[in-house]
Amino acid sequence: MARSFHEEFGITSIALSALQLAPTKYSKIVDVQCHSDFDQEEVFIKVLRDFIAQHKEDKKKYLLVACGDGYAQMASKYKEELSSFFEVPYIDYSLYQQLENKPDFYNICEKYNLPYPKTVLVTPESNIEELVESLTFPYPMILKPGNSISYLEVHFEGQKKAFTIRDEAEMKLMLTRCYEAGYPDEMIIQDFIPGTDENMRVLNAYVGQDHKVRMMCLGHPLLEDPSPKAIGNYVAILPDYNEKVYQQIKEFLETIEYTGFANFDMKYDPRDGEYKLFEINLRQGRSSFYVTLNGYNLTRYLVEDRIENVPFKETVYGKGTKLWLGVPKKVLLTYVNPTFKAEIEEYIKTKNYGTTLFYGKDASPKRYILMKYAFHRYIGAFRQYFSQR
Repeated sequence: MARSFHEEFGITSIALSALQLAPTKYSKIVDVQCHSDFDQEEVFIKVLRDFIAQHKEDKKKYLLVACGDGYAQMASKYKEELSSFFEVPYIDYSLYQQLENKPDFYNICEKYNLPYPKTVLVTPESNIEELVESLTFPYPMILKPGNSISYLEVHFEGQKKAFTIRDEAEMKLMLTRCYEAGYPDEMIIQDFIPGTDENMRVLNAYVGQDHKVRMMCLGHPLLEDPSPKAIGNYVAILPDYNEKVYQQIKEFLETIEYTGFANFDMKYDPRDGEYKLFEINLRQGRSSFYVTLNGYNLTRYLVEDRIENVPFKETVYGKGTKLWLGVPKKVLLTYVNPTFKAEIEEYIKTKNYGTTLFYGKDASPKRYILMKYAFHRYIGAFRQYFSQR
């Protein structure tokens, strides 16, 4: 997001954070201000109140942009108070709670006729033995937390961001470990949609304060991070376009009176030709720079809406021409489905590709070396984990 702001407006962003991370270390385009335990609610709101007190005489408007689920949740929860100083482009907390919780989100999908995978919910009170033995769809199955925020607070052997479960014994084992570790919310068991990473799609949208969708951009992920705690994080995205998907999501967002960034993960199901929704992230996605890379700068729509008050004219439907990379090119070419190799090689040959991390206007020697090292580490991660997914 800092790079998007810098590309569009030439400004340096302020990042309030719990700790320093490699991608922003040595950066000239983002001023990182670390606050211990900033990811805890009482610290989060105190830091922002202090920020307001220190900057209340500034002759400028500040946009509050969350770059993680927990921060988006707290921005929504304290939206009324924070809006006295910041522009806070988030939905009201009552709607946030319905959409953020995956079980509630699937109920909303049912209500608005949005396709999603067959789903069974597990609770801390469930009889795991009986529930698992009563499942009717075939293995492999997907197992994932209903509440990603509370899931991050527990730790157990074999923990992953999401699991592909091969048999009944593994399902019972992972559910038991999860709940014995103290996880307090639902776990979700889902029908496994056939196909690998390249059947995934990701959609980022920006919805104005008038609840009109200003921009939508669809991406076609080709590869995901296989590391246990990063499974599901896209590391290569091709531009895509699908009129039916665009219209489905547009109608949904406008009907529920959404506002701000929204990020949808979905997967094409060859059994019925539908794109099944997995979740909505109530913020821009981790890999959403692919949108800016393809000419639809995320911050442009936010600033036009919230700072410049430009009236809505029409929805922009993204049609990109560039490949986004989150790993070295050789990692993508080694592990991607061979069907896409020729297409990828053409994007690379014609230099129609880019990354989030390597930016010519933010390329000090220290930062360049650190980012090269960060990219290089993916070689070992894929070698270790790719075949274990």
